[in-house]
Amino acid sequence: MQTIDAGQLKLLIENKKAIIIDVREDFEYRNGHVPGAKNLPLSQLEEKYQEITDGNYIICQSGARSARACQYLLAKGIETINISGGTSAWDGQLDFD
Repeated sequence: MQTIDAGQLKLLIENKKAIIIDVREDFEYRNGHVPGAKNLPLSQLEEKYQEITDGNYIICQSGARSARACQYLLAKGIETINISGGTSAWDGQLDFD
């Protein structure tokens, strides 16, 4: 499983080269998320994993749930990148949409 940190993710976002999937639950996502992240809760991953493609970046609050999601997706043949430290490590502005 590939892993990058929040600083590396920030550079990718600035260069518009990141599709980010936030696997936190809806209420957590609404309380602030990395700009441009799409919400797909871990609790729904089994039903909706087909929405994720190779090369997507997976984030949660601290990196644990996103790591589990990446492992699950890898077992399904989808290679994703985990964001270590998650939203807690993000030092940029958060979106609240």
